[in-house]
Amino acid sequence: MGAKLFAELLGTFWLVLGGCGSAVLAAAYPSLGIGFTGVSLAFGLTVLTGAYAFGPVSGGHFNPAVSVGLWAGGRFPARLLPPYIVAQVIGAIVAAGVLYLIASGKPGFELGSFASNGYGEYSPGKYGLNAALVCEFVMTFMFVMVILGTTHERAPVGFAGLAIGLALTLIHLISIPVTNTSVNPARSTGPAIFVGGSALSQLWVFWIAPIVGALVAGLVHRTIMEGEISEPPVVGRVDQDPVNRPIR
Repeated sequence: MGAKLFAELLGTFWLVLGGCGSAVLAAAYPSLGIGFTGVSLAFGLTVLTGAYAFGPVSGGHFNPAVSVGLWAGGRFPARLLPPYIVAQVIGAIVAAGVLYLIASGKPGFELGSFASNGYGEYSPGKYGLNAALVCEFVMTFMFVMVILGTTHERAPVGFAGLAIGLALTLIHLISIPVTNTSVNPARSTGPAIFVGGSALSQLWVFWIAPIVGALVAGLVHRTIMEGEISEPPVVGRVDQDPVNRPIR
């Protein structure tokens, strides 16, 4: 149990350090050409690499919404939800602390948004509350659907981490202008603690919308999709291989 929790802590630490770090340290320099695209890719790469590095130990959730979605989808025991979520939040806070120490070492450092999430005047594109709620709900729903589908026992072996990382990259490409992209309550909590003020007062959006989106995804996959992809293979169908197993 201790190894699983430590793997989740490290994986979430890596996600926040890599993803938010790219926004805070690199995206601020136009000459580097990182922009939204680079930050999106950074988040995807952290999940991809973390999934293969820590996934064999803990399952590679790194996100309270993912843990809740996997539970709703019948893939994760309820008793592990609280410790997993605590480990993930701690990892995110520690990563934000390390990032703050690095970023504040630059002369003239200003905290600014510090990669926090927000809506209204704190949204990169000034999108309102309703847009933020819908965006975070839908993006998390699709993220968890991708996770549940690519880690199913009938999915091709070895590609789950790649698909999940690319999905997170795509999600950021779509939604950074709306909320600065959360789809992960732990990722939102770490930077918000350092920014305070509006980042903390708006944090509820980035817990509720992703959690609800993940819950719905888990239920939809379990009640609708699972039955379809779990039917016995048809003799002679080369696209159905009952021995495939996912990377967990």
